[in-house]
Amino acid sequence: MHKGGFKLILKGRKISSGKAEGECLFSEQPISFFGGIDPDTGIIIEKGHPLEGVNIAGKILIFPHGKGSTVGSYTIYRLKKNKKAPAAMILKECETIVAIGAIISEIPCIDKIKIEKLNKITMLKVDADKAVVIF
Repeated sequence: MHKGGFKLILKGRKISSGKAEGECLFSEQPISFFGGIDPDTGIIIEKGHPLEGVNIAGKILIFPHGKGSTVGSYTIYRLKKNKKAPAAMILKECETIVAIGAIISEIPCIDKIKIEKLNKITMLKVDADKAVVIF
């Protein structure tokens, strides 16, 4: 966040509607929801992942794209039902697994964002209805 509040805007593409504001969690690596995140705790359990052991619950999750099984969509839904889902998701390229999970779970989600610009950002706002990230 810049001194004086949120000032910079990145425009992307809306995947799932909604708004969120909060702490960022950035990953350079793709995320596998099925088998990579514990749906009961929100903790990344994928062995060797840079965020292994980190909890995604309530965070603005920033990552390049998802990977793995189509069951990942249901895992995102389970995270939401267990109140362990991210507050929003920002991706470079949102593939079908993450898109469906975000939509059915009503998690704000946008893609077509140059996520490398968000690597050092700690807090931001997501307005998926307008497909913008504000930091």
